[in-house]
Amino acid sequence: MSTLEIRDLKVAVEDKEILRGVNLTVKSGETHAIMGPNGSGKSTLAYAIAGHPKYTITGGEVLLDGENILEMTVDERARAGLFLAMQYPVEVPGVSVSNFLRSAVTAVRGEAPKLREFAKDLKAGMDNLSIDAAFAQRNLNEGFSGGEKKRHEILQLELLKPKIAVLDETDSGLDVDALRVVSEGINRFRDEGETGVLLITHYTRILRYVKPDFVHVFAGGRIVEEGGPELADKLESEGYEQYTKASA
Repeated sequence: MSTLEIRDLKVAVEDKEILRGVNLTVKSGETHAIMGPNGSGKSTLAYAIAGHPKYTITGGEVLLDGENILEMTVDERARAGLFLAMQYPVEVPGVSVSNFLRSAVTAVRGEAPKLREFAKDLKAGMDNLSIDAAFAQRNLNEGFSGGEKKRHEILQLELLKPKIAVLDETDSGLDVDALRVVSEGINRFRDEGETGVLLITHYTRILRYVKPDFVHVFAGGRIVEEGGPELADKLESEGYEQYTKASA
């Protein structure tokens, strides 16, 4: 079992404090939903954990199985078992999806998978996500629809098998059919029980498909309320105004 522990994490961007002391623990097999209005610090948490250079850690620590990942480089964090699905994946012209994924698997495992084994795993993952076979030869994220980008992120999950998956607004820009397929991919991966999921979202619709064990409300750069799935229902009916006023 793996555990991600965020302890009193404080983060700034260009000397402006964004996160003001975040405490959160995610264990294997658990799904935590972080919800909050735009600008509350949700994505900042994701990128700070992953090691984006734009974000300066001003206090606290983030432990993965007892090791402080804030002292690791970005690639070391990935090898340690941390995965980030970005809200806006970048285009990489000239690099095919297949080559990218095999390189990613090689980097995380420390050795290249056998071609036949990798091809089998890639096909199985693509079939699970209803992805056409020709997708593997397309340039990474180039000309991809929102749904294709998100399916590719979940395909990475299936192949890399991280200890902790941070999914930043994975439901953004998805139609109903794509949302269902992506959610099924998250559930299939999570139900193996070896990965903890930190699901960041603004809306509750993905939570109809991916049932969280815990819901955390973000406002003003910190967690202001925590609960179970019922808290998401409350947010859908009442909104975030009570939290934004209290944190102002």
